[in-house]
Amino acid sequence: MPIMPLLPPAVRVAAFYTFAPIPDPAALALELRAFGAGHGLVGSIILATEGMNGTIAGAPEAMDAALARLRAVPGFATLSARCHDAERLPFARWKVKVKPEIVTMGVADIDASAAGIHVPPEEWNALISDPDTILIDARNDYEVAIGAFAGAIDPQTASFGDFPAWFDAQVEQWRAEGRTPRLAMYCTGGIRCEKSTALARARGFEEVYHLDGGILAYLAQIEERDSLWQGECFLFDERIAITHGERTGAASLCPRCGQPVAASAEGCGPCVEAGEA
Repeated sequence: MPIMPLLPPAVRVAAFYTFAPIPDPAALALELRAFGAGHGLVGSIILATEGMNGTIAGAPEAMDAALARLRAVPGFATLSARCHDAERLPFARWKVKVKPEIVTMGVADIDASAAGIHVPPEEWNALISDPDTILIDARNDYEVAIGAFAGAIDPQTASFGDFPAWFDAQVEQWRAEGRTPRLAMYCTGGIRCEKSTALARARGFEEVYHLDGGILAYLAQIEERDSLWQGECFLFDERIAITHGERTGAASLCPRCGQPVAASAEGCGPCVEAGEA
């Protein structure tokens, strides 16, 4: 029997963000809307004067063209995308939005270029194993519910916009104790930590670090036997969650509220408590 050639993947999905000035995001949005429609793309891109953030999908050749187009925007030549292949288009529409921020924290004058020190995955274990390091999860409560780094503080925020108030309350407590601790933060892909660590530095903390590439880079590069990660990492795409080696996880979505549910749970926490799961 002849060996059949491998077929190219039907769909490629790319997630990316870059902080770089966009003088006229509305004009760029018009161009990208037309470009995506002409290439059969789906997904969404958020533009702001501070940069761009998106997750998009399409045929592999269309995605190559899309990433080339985005890297042609002045200041975005080094835009890096994390890609994976899918069997079908994971989004229904093509959207390019203009917003005040590409990830909404809601604090004026926070400059992501003043973020904390990026720590590569291979150095992360040593940093967070140091008892003098306070480890903070910068994600939302429903994400933390299915996986986190051992020993991390869960701010129990419903949205990233709640993080600054939580952090400022922690600052007051630390200062009342006479402490200015070393901080390490992490999130899914790194974008929220660009701002959360910049916020920490703006509040006077000098030793501030965050996981370069986020949990996704850590799970891709660190062997499970050496890992300090526990559980699965929630994703905002068709995979729902991944675990070590970027394997698709077992988590599902609650049929009532759409929040992630660990494989061992009967439903998400709030729906179970309300008797709705």
